Formats: sequence, C-alpha cells, structure tokens
Amino acid sequence: MTIAPERLRGSASQGRAAQAASPPRRTRRGRSTALAGLLFLLPSLLIFGYFAWWPVAQSFMLAFQQTNLVEPAEWVGLRNFEILFADPLLGRAALNTLWFTLLSLAIGLPIPLLCAVLMSELRRGGTLARILAYLPVVVPPVVAVLLWKVFFNPGESGVVNALLGLVGLGPFPWLQSADLAMPSLVIVATWSGAGTAILIYLAALIGVSTELYEAAELDGASVWQRVRHITLPQMRGVILVLLLLQIIGAIQVFTEPYVMTDGGPANATVTILLMIYRYAFLFGNYGVATALSLLLAVVLVVVSAVYLRLTRSWSTR
Repeated sequence: MTIAPERLRGSASQGRAAQAASPPRRTRRGRSTALAGLLFLLPSLLIFGYFAWWPVAQSFMLAFQQTNLVEPAEWVGLRNFEILFADPLLGRAALNTLWFTLLSLAIGLPIPLLCAVLMSELRRGGTLARILAYLPVVVPPVVAVLLWKVFFNPGESGVVNALLGLVGLGPFPWLQSADLAMPSLVIVATWSGAGTAILIYLAALIGVSTELYEAAELDGASVWQRVRHITLPQMRGVILVLLLLQIIGAIQVFTEPYVMTDGGPANATVTILLMIYRYAFLFGNYGVATALSLLLAVVLVVVSAVYLRLTRSWSTR
C-alpha cells in the first residue's frame, strides 16, 4: 500500500508540532540543574554581599551623616561635601595624586615590560632572575618603605647619594625637597610592585609563537623590530589590563607618602587617600572622610569606564 506524499508531510508537520508543544526532558533537566547550582551558590552570594556590598551601602549613607561611630549618626545632607570642597588642600591633593599617577605610568609601565623581555632572552640564570625580580613583592610594604627612607638619607651617607657620588652626582635632598619627594615615592612604588608585572609579562611571552621570531630573524629584523612588531602586538591585551590596574593602584597610593613623608615637605606629597586617613583618624570626621572616599570611587569608576571604552578596539586588533 502506498501513502500519499501529502499525508507524509502532514504527519511530519504534526509530529514536529507535538514535539514543540511538549518541552523536552533535556530542557527541564537543564533548568533543574541551573536552579540547584543557584541554590548551592546562594550562601556564598549572601556572605559576599554582606561583607562586600553591605559596607559599601553603609559608606554611601555615612557620607551624608555626621558620627563618631559611637553615638547615633546625625543626618547632615550635603554638609560633608561642602566642608570637603571648602578645604584648600583638596585641590593640592588631587594634583599630587595625578602627578604620582603620571610618573608611575612613565616609570612603572615600561620598566617591568623591558625586564620581562630581557629575562625571556636569557639562556641561563632565568630562574634566579625571576626570583630576584619578585623578591621586593615578598617584602612587607611598610618594611620596604622604611628601608628606602634610610636609603634616601639626604647626606652623603645615604645609599642612593653614595651610589650617585661614585659618578660625581649629588648629594640630593630626596625626601626633603618638594621637587624630588614625589619622584622618590614613585621609585619606591615601582620597585615594590614591578615583580608581579614582570611575572605576568613573562607568562604572556610564553604564549607568543616562536615561529614568528624565527621568521623575523631570517628576514634580518633587529631586536627592537622584533619587540615592536611581534612582542608588543601579541601582548597588547595583557599590557592594557595591567595599565588599567596600575592606574587604579596609583590613584589609591597611601603607604609611601604616609610612611616616608607624611605628606611633606610643604604638602608636596599629600594624596587623596592620605587626606581620607587624616579626616577619619586625626580629625575624627568620618562623614567627610567617607564623602571623599565616595568621590574617589566615582572617579575610579569613570576612569575605568572611559579607559575600557577607548581601549576596546585596540585590545581586539
């Protein structure tokens, strides 16, 4: 017996309609699996939200209150921001923070990349070089800053001045000079944090194809040409991420100016975070300190958003 083609097409269409009407078991199983995963993740989300986002919400409220953290808080509205913007030191601190950030990018960005490229070319001693490069990161920040404070002794007995004296330079009043204090802090910050960037760059260099370097060498390309046309384009994404992290970290600098100069000389190294510390723990005005912290958070969000927007096309090339 033969079946008409129209009947076959009708049966097939009805079968597809019935299959579409009844949800497949795989879909229900996927939903149940996702729901179970969400339930297992819920305690972690609650704990993270309580210890991470709840303090952020409290800080937002504290920016509009006046309190000593003992007595009940008093709602003052925008008065904390008025006190903050009336402080003549705010503009100086913002400029100092910007100056520190620019110096950190000018010194702290190319040096780790250059060190990583040189280390990747080492045939022997690469492991020792990596250990020595990362050693400053292991040293506690306050200990490292105190050591550098001794090294920057303004007399001829200072380690830095003694080394410069070997080539006929100095002595210089490093931390006592309004012009040299900030570059001194940048040197310390770069020395302390370069190790992590070097290791990340070295890990990224491993992923660069050696065939590209071999082809470039056959074409007679110099070391600089290989770095410019092969290394840097292949590491563009890593460089952009580390650059953003360095900008955020430089804007939040605190340890170096607090321990080494305490904002001096003549407020030449006062930064935003140092002002926040003074308002909170020296003046006891937690509301103004929180208001300044909130403004700093907004600035960081805006800077990060603009940076990601500008570098979106560069990172995908």
